[in-house]
Amino acid sequence: MKQEFTLTVYTENQIGLLNRIAIIFSRRKINIESLNTSPSEIDSVHRFTIVINEVEDVVRKLCRQIEKQVDVLKAYYNTNDEIIWQELALYKVPTEVIAEKVKVERLLREYGARAVAIRTDYIVFETSGHREEIEGLIKALEPYGLIEFVRSARVAIIKDSKGFHEKLKEYEQDPGEELIGNEYLGKQDEVFTM
Repeated sequence: MKQEFTLTVYTENQIGLLNRIAIIFSRRKINIESLNTSPSEIDSVHRFTIVINEVEDVVRKLCRQIEKQVDVLKAYYNTNDEIIWQELALYKVPTEVIAEKVKVERLLREYGARAVAIRTDYIVFETSGHREEIEGLIKALEPYGLIEFVRSARVAIIKDSKGFHEKLKEYEQDPGEELIGNEYLGKQDEVFTM
């Protein structure tokens, strides 16, 4: 049965790697629901956070295939119960609606939104949370003239990460060491959840 999985892929920061990883998904006809890339806490190591809906067996094989890319250090997958995650959203609403409708102000407080830009014709609010919370505020603001909306990709941290930072530091190379594929990392075919 398909379910939502979050893949965490640790990589070197190389040109073209995003394209190579995206091709792996498109060849398997897997739709990426959310994609975020950022530096990790380790210098020169980047982190991809990818959300897909798929069966676990396919996700496991997908992680193995991703790890075969030369610049990929390690790929993990987790269910939503195994991670802490958030998305960020921005909402643009007309200024006169907020000024005239106390109800909207109360609604924004209820969803934990805060103003990040105030102009004479519109106000931009920001909130973070799970997709359902973000979509709930969209539906609540639509009757008041929601002008524009944008949501970020998921950012996630693995709940069970005791010693994970030390494990990630192992991926750092000394300048004299040579990295050949994933052999430097240990077991090449082992893919597991944290």
